[in-house]
Amino acid sequence: MYDCIAAVATAHGKGGVAVIRLSGENALDIAQKMFSPAKKEYNPNYMYPGDIEGDGFKDYGFMVYFKAPRTFTGEDIVEFHCHGGVQIARGILKKCVELGARLAERGEFTKRAFLNGKLSLSSAEGMVDMINAESLALLRAGRMMYTEKLTEEVRGIQDRLKDVLASVAVEIDYPEEGSVADTAKIACGLENISTDVSLLASSYSSGKKIKDGVTVALIGRPNVGKSSLLNALLGYGKAIVSDQAGTTRDVVEGDIELDGVKYNLVDTAGIRECAGEIEKIGIERARQAAQTADITLIITDSGEVPAEDTAGNIIKVFNKCDAVSPVGDYDVAVSAKTGKGIAELKKLIAENGVGEAALDKAYIVEERHYSALKRAEQSLKSASEGIGLVTLDLVAIDLKDAWDALGEITGETANEEIISTVFEKFCVGK
Repeated sequence: MYDCIAAVATAHGKGGVAVIRLSGENALDIAQKMFSPAKKEYNPNYMYPGDIEGDGFKDYGFMVYFKAPRTFTGEDIVEFHCHGGVQIARGILKKCVELGARLAERGEFTKRAFLNGKLSLSSAEGMVDMINAESLALLRAGRMMYTEKLTEEVRGIQDRLKDVLASVAVEIDYPEEGSVADTAKIACGLENISTDVSLLASSYSSGKKIKDGVTVALIGRPNVGKSSLLNALLGYGKAIVSDQAGTTRDVVEGDIELDGVKYNLVDTAGIRECAGEIEKIGIERARQAAQTADITLIITDSGEVPAEDTAGNIIKVFNKCDAVSPVGDYDVAVSAKTGKGIAELKKLIAENGVGEAALDKAYIVEERHYSALKRAEQSLKSASEGIGLVTLDLVAIDLKDAWDALGEITGETANEEIISTVFEKFCVGK
């Protein structure tokens, strides 16, 4: 058991309740020295009322003790639940330190849970995503990681890879007993594993959008109603609307949630040839937004659209259909003024973005996981190409490299630098 650490586990500031958490050796001993219950009992998993001694004061609250190893960290844990004042929580924490605890580092409670085998590294990352989730889809994706869904899939692939490695080892040790059929079986097993690794890696395309949001750029000529359309999609007046051309000179952003996924809407300056110096800067930013967006809404009110380089999916929007009949090539006709067609446009945006994220699917949302999968994919490819061309001991090296790369996701082969980077994302007290 590690030394005792302590931290305020609730958000800083005034509130109804604050929680001070201790974990590690002597956690209960320290708690007993500063807590006076109505009855001298400290049974695990029971919450006891009593006086909590702080630095120069006492507060009436609760204490609960969790006995190792059936705890979050795998160690003895004590929590004090006190009134939610800043000075109260700070004073109780200071008393814990005076009695032998030390201040916890960022994410140290969860890091201890990982080191004590209570959760995998990817599960810890899922917890961070759940805490920081700004959309329902990321909350769900984080939950899939936190509940070890991703770890189970990766370990399943690793187990199959172990079987292939065992077959290769037999071929190396007893070459005279081998056959063409055995080599073909190894190659077939590798092909199936490679397919599953590639399939899992391919979910990063949607996973990245789930985590960061889908960028949607609104472009078009001046006065086609881009700012009005942005406001209509957002449901409130974010952008300034005017009949005067060139009103929008910089990027204006806002976000909405569609089918649980966050969409970052970017209103841009109207694209035209005759513009002042400041407006030209805005137009250049509009062009950059169109080139980097996941989805580009090309907006017109006459069927005439600017010929600009765009990236991602394109949705052609005819605006002001309340005033003029739609003409030209368009995907949806809307009226930012009356709201007509806005629901249909939102549906198109969602269909071209991520769509409704599957509830039971483990998406790759972390770049670290994607990088590990791509390295595993490359090692598996090298192993497959080497069968029949190089000695099997060289093939085994590639297979081991693939297994190690997958282990970085679960934490089995992650080095201290990777582990530290993961837990630095947490706040103190988690």
